Amino acid sequence: MRNLDLSLYLVLDPGLCATLGMVETARAAVAGGATVVQLRDKHADTARMIETGRALKVALSGTGAVLIVNDDVEAAIAIGADGLHIGQDDIDAITARQLIGPDMILGLSAETAALAAAIDPAAVDYAGLGPVFATATKPDHKPALGFEGLSRLVKVCPVPVVAIGGLKSAHVGDVLAAGADGLAVVSAICGTPDPQLAAREIAENMIKART
Repeated sequence: MRNLDLSLYLVLDPGLCATLGMVETARAAVAGGATVVQLRDKHADTARMIETGRALKVALSGTGAVLIVNDDVEAAIAIGADGLHIGQDDIDAITARQLIGPDMILGLSAETAALAAAIDPAAVDYAGLGPVFATATKPDHKPALGFEGLSRLVKVCPVPVVAIGGLKSAHVGDVLAAGADGLAVVSAICGTPDPQLAAREIAENMIKART
């Protein structure tokens, strides 16, 4: 598996990215400091996911940013994405690992300490823990954890962690203090008029918080 920097993990939302489109939003965010881009589109079929994913792969080529595909194993493989991210209600992690092979990154969401502790580091490379706060971008999410709850999950999680759920630039210090390796954002970048500037602010806060 390649080195994975979870510092600033952008989850693309087709609705919020509608003005610029997902590809241009991702390109701008990576120019501003995003280290990971996840293609998430719950309403797209596999063919459309592959089309968008291939365009993202071209746009991100040479930037060092990692491209992750949400849920769709077939699309992730066809795109030649760097990774796949799955939820607890999707395909199980062992099966996903068998399908994508040993080299592709595999991420898994966990909302409780029990689920976080049960993650198998032999199959899973990182965990998405949350939601830290309630968020409109995922209306069916579990109850918000807050930073204390996040810290409890991080302590029992055997793999690197990216925190997710309603997080903004101002939360960087709290996310790192809870023990997470980075934060995942949706509307903090996708819902802004200047994704590059929004990403740069978060990235700069990350550098300050770590020094």
